[in-house]
Amino acid sequence: MLVPRRETAKAKVLRFRDGSDSPREVDDALASEEPMEIRVTFRPRGDGHSPASTSHVSGQGRSRAETRSVAVTMRTPGDDFELAAGFLFTEGLITSRREVARITYCSGDEPQEYNLVEVRLRPGAGFDPQLLNRNFYMTSSCGICGKASLEAVETLGCVAFPPLDEGPALTVRPEVVRSLPDRLREAQPVFSRTGGIHAAGLFDVDGKLLAVREDVGRHNAVDKLVGHEFLEGRTPLSQRILAVSGRASFEILQKALMAGIPFIVAVGAPSSLAVDFARRFRMTLAGFARGKGFNLYSGSERVIQSTESVPT
Repeated sequence: MLVPRRETAKAKVLRFRDGSDSPREVDDALASEEPMEIRVTFRPRGDGHSPASTSHVSGQGRSRAETRSVAVTMRTPGDDFELAAGFLFTEGLITSRREVARITYCSGDEPQEYNLVEVRLRPGAGFDPQLLNRNFYMTSSCGICGKASLEAVETLGCVAFPPLDEGPALTVRPEVVRSLPDRLREAQPVFSRTGGIHAAGLFDVDGKLLAVREDVGRHNAVDKLVGHEFLEGRTPLSQRILAVSGRASFEILQKALMAGIPFIVAVGAPSSLAVDFARRFRMTLAGFARGKGFNLYSGSERVIQSTESVPT
């Protein structure tokens, strides 16, 4: 019987307080961090077979079912199936909930069965193993320039959000943007116990929290959140706001775009490539959302303002 891992762990620590040189030993709660491997089982189009994959024949007259190891990520255990689905979706490896037959832990003889997740796809799913190689260049930092990274996203079929006068309008009041970090913080149970974990929250235009996920990796928290909505059949999320507890990186913006989210609010700073990304794909990006203010880096038309002095 599979027993899910815990989100937190305990450790003995020496606690120094109030300027004292005499610490006391206490139990401290830590955010758990363990590797998780994502495997995909699919039926390739045609009869081609890759020697790099693990395969088995599931019936006479049928194509071989191949199992590929897609990724290994360091994550906080919990919502593992959502993480796997969200990763595959935001990386463009699957596009529809209908492609997913089931998601399970890899039980049996595997010594790390709790940290192995298999996503089995339905026959006819458009999974392309070659995307695994191309996506490396999109998200790596191994000398690939920002321009190439932006162009790689476009190869997945991503296009810029249309201007507000060409589609359903999503506009948000500044007070809603300012309120999101506190609302997100109030919904972080693991952070309250450990102080060492990221969060991603999904909000409506009035600032109502719809879902939140936590993880030691900020991108994992986003994948868990998007994976939840994807498995529920609610993507694209064109009328939603994504709020993240840390900084806004290129990967966060890319995952939001894949999920159809036009509005991102970050407690921390955005990177230069994240700003370039937001402007190129006409996304709204707010950073340093703390206390009574925030910076708006792109997409000002989605924020209701009292003046027209802020450029897009």
